[in-house]
Amino acid sequence: MRPAIGIDFGTTNSVVAMLRPDGGCETLRHPTGEVFRSVLCFGTGAGGRTVHAAGPAGIEAYLEDPLGSRLIMSLKSYLAQRSFTETRIFGRAWRLEDLVALFLRELLAPFRAGLDGARIVVGRPVRFVGDADGADLGERRLLAAFAAAGMPDVALALEPAGAGHRFAAGLDRATTVLVADFGGGTSDFSVLRFDPGPPRRVTPLGHAGVGIAGDAFDYRIIDHVVSPALGKGSSYAVMGNPLPVPPGWFTSFARWHHLSLMRAPRTLRDIAEVARTAEHPERLRRLIRLIEDEAGYELYRAVSAAKNALSRDAATTLRFAHGDLLLEAAIDRAEFESWIARDLARIAGALDAALADAGLAAARVDRVFLTGGTSLVPAVRRLFEERFGPDRVAGGGEFVSVAEGLALIAGEAG
Repeated sequence: MRPAIGIDFGTTNSVVAMLRPDGGCETLRHPTGEVFRSVLCFGTGAGGRTVHAAGPAGIEAYLEDPLGSRLIMSLKSYLAQRSFTETRIFGRAWRLEDLVALFLRELLAPFRAGLDGARIVVGRPVRFVGDADGADLGERRLLAAFAAAGMPDVALALEPAGAGHRFAAGLDRATTVLVADFGGGTSDFSVLRFDPGPPRRVTPLGHAGVGIAGDAFDYRIIDHVVSPALGKGSSYAVMGNPLPVPPGWFTSFARWHHLSLMRAPRTLRDIAEVARTAEHPERLRRLIRLIEDEAGYELYRAVSAAKNALSRDAATTLRFAHGDLLLEAAIDRAEFESWIARDLARIAGALDAALADAGLAAARVDRVFLTGGTSLVPAVRRLFEERFGPDRVAGGGEFVSVAEGLALIAGEAG
């Protein structure tokens, strides 16, 4: 029997799962046991040679030498963006597909022997981030990257369909299931009809997705709590006339590694010049130090911890210290939910689109399965419980269900 492998190449994390002979699934772990972050870091080794690391090792390499390295994150988010064709890293041009292939080789290196002759199913979002015209560019690039990594014969399946297969393994009667898969960059929905068989039959009824999820929620906390302490919303003077501190400086906080792009001498000079006549010059000096010291990763760890705490508790405190920036900001859940209200509305719109694509009213959905880290946010779960009733909504396997379901799909293909 050929091995069956599922690969969830994610915006934030990536997971590999294998179908065991007993029909169960096993998530394949790297020797360190750590979550494999979807990052690449390039640096300079002995003799000026370019070296690279991926996953946890990539983050560690970046934090050891942030000024002398180049961190690449969220590769998946660029797959459907026509404007991203290549980037130069230490003088060498890299196509996006080649960067993804390099990451995949690192992700799969410990399991490579088990991939020979395996049936491999790879997840793809319902809608790639930035895919405005419905073209297949994201899918083509994803397949090209796997081919460049030595896997030319992989099959693709929708990520929520993978999660649905994992959930449906416990169903004993024909069931219509709505699967909501929340990643770092996308929220994807699939309506599927499962007939237990044997053989088990799966009929896709409708799909929809939106390029917004957990990363956007992090940014809302940054925007409302952190950025004002760094000068956003304040003013400076030009010839005696007050002007707003350029808000564009703070859009770089959408991803923590984007702060490194602000290290350009011209940008730092511009911030320092504005600080000379600013209403709160000390705030902009904090911004400069945050950029120069490459403290974005530590900041986002604090923000993520606060967001996760709000999934458990009605209130929390965001704590972050760097130089003379000392943040101890109280955040309550209701306040956070007001910040993400527009994001939730877009998620609700994608949910409506999936039901419309399936031609079903909410009452005709038997079960709802939520997966992905953002599904733990109470406001997200409440959106589904209000629509379908709490008894029909279930969750689980938030970080592994897609990969394990893809492995099940690969097994059924054999």
